[in-house]
Amino acid sequence: MSKTVYVIGHKNPDTDSVVAAAAYAALKRAQGQPQVKAARAGAVNPQTEYIFQRFGVPLPEFIPDLIPKAEYYIDELPPVIREHTPLWEALVLLEQSPRQVMPIVDAIGAYKGLFYYNAFAKNILTKINPHRKAVIPTSIGHLIDTIKAQPLVPTDCEAMFNGRIVVASLSAERFRDYIHAEPAHNKVVLVGDREEVMRIAIEAGVRALIITNGFIPSKDITKLAEAKGVAILISSYDTSSTSLLALYSTPVISVADASIKPIGPRDFMKTAKLAIAASPARAVPIVDDGGKVVGLLTEGDLIREPNIELILVDHHEFSQAVDGIQNYHIQEVIDHHRIGTFSTPYPITFINRVVGSTSTIITSMYRESRTPLDRAIASILLCGILSDTLVFKSATTTDTDREMADYLASITDLTIEELGRDIMGSASLAARLPIDQLLRMDRKEYEVQGKKLTVSQIELTNSQELLARQEEVLQGLAHIRTEMGAYLAALMATDITKFESILYIDADREFYAYLSYPMQQPGIYILKDVLSRKKQLMPALTEMVQAALG
Repeated sequence: MSKTVYVIGHKNPDTDSVVAAAAYAALKRAQGQPQVKAARAGAVNPQTEYIFQRFGVPLPEFIPDLIPKAEYYIDELPPVIREHTPLWEALVLLEQSPRQVMPIVDAIGAYKGLFYYNAFAKNILTKINPHRKAVIPTSIGHLIDTIKAQPLVPTDCEAMFNGRIVVASLSAERFRDYIHAEPAHNKVVLVGDREEVMRIAIEAGVRALIITNGFIPSKDITKLAEAKGVAILISSYDTSSTSLLALYSTPVISVADASIKPIGPRDFMKTAKLAIAASPARAVPIVDDGGKVVGLLTEGDLIREPNIELILVDHHEFSQAVDGIQNYHIQEVIDHHRIGTFSTPYPITFINRVVGSTSTIITSMYRESRTPLDRAIASILLCGILSDTLVFKSATTTDTDREMADYLASITDLTIEELGRDIMGSASLAARLPIDQLLRMDRKEYEVQGKKLTVSQIELTNSQELLARQEEVLQGLAHIRTEMGAYLAALMATDITKFESILYIDADREFYAYLSYPMQQPGIYILKDVLSRKKQLMPALTEMVQAALG
């Protein structure tokens, strides 16, 4: 199974992050990489939802975390054995299996038990114990298939019964006493060319008569068997070989280990490791919600790489990435932010350009590779550029952003000014969201001298709507700061009509003395002409935190 490559943005994604993931995954697929899929690491904001709905582009798959799960280590659908498969056939399949452990399933593919050599050895001993009469679940059909017998007088081949294997080695008189000593309806009698013994067995009403060494009985015996409803099977093997094979006609489920419980695809690998350690087979099956087998994990799977890899867009710092990212191979990074402490133990493609939007970089990659742009993808890329540059009003805007936006507008027949008003108007709906959801939109985490900072940003067309909820906002920030153990939690609410931002902040008490922005009231500050979190707010905020920490 080829690995799935997810293109994914940062946690609490903004429009640019989600657009970049969707567009870059589409570019990769257009270049012949069908295994590349777009993903997002959080819920989308109203603006992003509006853009994707307007242009009919499916939202990327939501992946809340990448903490290793069982499904990330499934390499292929494992071979399985149907529960009523004769044991002899099952052993052949097991020998051919590379893992030499196979799940047993019912007719609809639901897991019933695990088949492996130790389970077979342990359970087969109970059936061939010389101190007990051998009774095995079997059927006429199973006997025919296992012994490769020729049915001379067939009866119901599918019906299962608990059969007792009896070898007719006694004299005729002694055999008559033996066979009539107890009910004979479940007995399978093995006999050579002794027709008198055959007649005794048939008249006693045995379930089946297996005649060994390929001997064909007389027509009288055949007619008697037909009249009594006794199956006659002709085995080309000698009696000892036939008796051994008859034991192996039992269904494989009868010697399986049903004590090994399966796990689900979404179970964490920590759970899988414990299950494998507790399994006598050192293996555990994976089943879906309907109980059907979708994978098999063994000890060897614990040391191999997962079946997914990543491409990061619009971020590269692990503190901003989806949880669990450190467990996976990162193929590429496409970003336009500062370069922090990011490192990998292997070479990767790392593209970082001084532009106002990751969507700008993705658009240029379409042009550079001469890959045709689907109109819907071009439309959301234009929205990504306009959103992240605040329709070119942000200090991060470059000539390249404007050039790529003009190029996309020419492809889509969209007017930049009208589209900008539409998407900025949709962003203002964020002020009406529940506070917890609002504060987690486009939230990024930073670290300054070992202290955690978390800063969210939203765009509004009317800052008064959010100011009316200022107590809720400040309480929500205090909750986030406590939850994360952060030094500072803030919300930058950018009013795109006034070209200013309002900073809501909750921080350690010592920090407020170093906060140099004009205060409207405790916890709320006015940021004139500040629209960019990346280029304007964070450099200044970092300096203030460093000063407070000494």
